Amino acid sequence: MIELEKEKETLLVPLYGKALESRKSAPILYDEKALNIVENIAYDFNSLKTPKKTNVMMCIRAKLFDNYVAGCLEQEITSTVMHLGCGLDSRYTRINNERVDWYDLDYKEVIDIRRDFFPETEKYHLLASSVTELGWIERIPVENKQYLVVAEGLFMYLREEEIKAVLCALEKWIGHYTLIFDAYSVYTAKRIGRHPSLKKTGAEVHWGIDDPQELTGWMSQTEFIETIYFTSNEIINKLGMGTRLVYKIANLFSAARNAQRILVYRIG
Repeated sequence: MIELEKEKETLLVPLYGKALESRKSAPILYDEKALNIVENIAYDFNSLKTPKKTNVMMCIRAKLFDNYVAGCLEQEITSTVMHLGCGLDSRYTRINNERVDWYDLDYKEVIDIRRDFFPETEKYHLLASSVTELGWIERIPVENKQYLVVAEGLFMYLREEEIKAVLCALEKWIGHYTLIFDAYSVYTAKRIGRHPSLKKTGAEVHWGIDDPQELTGWMSQTEFIETIYFTSNEIINKLGMGTRLVYKIANLFSAARNAQRILVYRIG
């Protein structure tokens, strides 16, 4: 039986969602690793009580992240990706880019589980550390290449000062990078604790952001690039008619559109 505490246990929610989606005949994304992990670990995933609409949203989120990361890597011959708070996600194998140097970072308890399913190679590396214990940053090689920092389903569980410390330390060490993460609005961050999965795990949400430009004031030479909306993208065309209509209606309202979305920055 897997025993993880609070926000660590939330990593099982997207894992199970991807496995469920992958069993469909026409999935939003197919994740063979998620299927394999779910079938080979002893855990009552039904106890997470994750609503179907949440599973759909998480798979849309994962696919949007995949698409952006894959697009960045296609443009560069050499790249380094740091996936912060990677959980049991298999983005490295889904994207399958042999040129990239990839670092998956999470708590030791999580990395210990990952080692059973994701063997390290010359290009793929596992870092066992809390994101906020900044010593891990010095294990990232400093080279003249593209750096991409991915934080999916992570920053909302940190406090603002912790996020600032991580981003500033990365800038000081590697000098420049592209940052992609998902964020709640301030209103959503205050209310999301009622979600059944968060109630079950006991995880606490601490941070949300309304104006993306706010983050550009945290560090010098920080540029806001774009917002990627869950409610407006090509992926929702794969959804059933009813669900697709819900997303299209949500996209008409700013509060719903910005409740949770993906933000991209260039730092340094």
